[in-house]
Amino acid sequence: MPAAAAIHTLIVDDQASMRALIRTSLQQLGFREFREAGDGEAGLRSMVGQPAHLIISDFNMPLLDGLGLLRAVRAHPPIAGCAFIMLTGRADKELVQRAVQFGVNNYLVKPFTVAQLKDKVEGVFGALT
Repeated sequence: MPAAAAIHTLIVDDQASMRALIRTSLQQLGFREFREAGDGEAGLRSMVGQPAHLIISDFNMPLLDGLGLLRAVRAHPPIAGCAFIMLTGRADKELVQRAVQFGVNNYLVKPFTVAQLKDKVEGVFGALT
């Protein structure tokens, strides 16, 4: 039962407005520690340099998409155990299956509510305090 404020989070999305929406939603849930990246490559560099407990990543991004980021994270032992929530506007079954195959912890479809985000985070970490 972790405190939300103790979960260091990396938000990866190519749209600044979506990163801001995710950040605001996390703040409402009590999160205090987060960083942001505008694409998967920048997100991977950020994780290697300073690991986070949770990555919330968009699927569709330039340079390295969310699946590519997920695969790279899972292939790098020092960060392979971090929680990973995929965020996308596409709810197609094939994408979800591929994400599960590569080790995604949870999946969130845009648009989302703060309550839905909380459910997905609690699905990974347990009840937030």
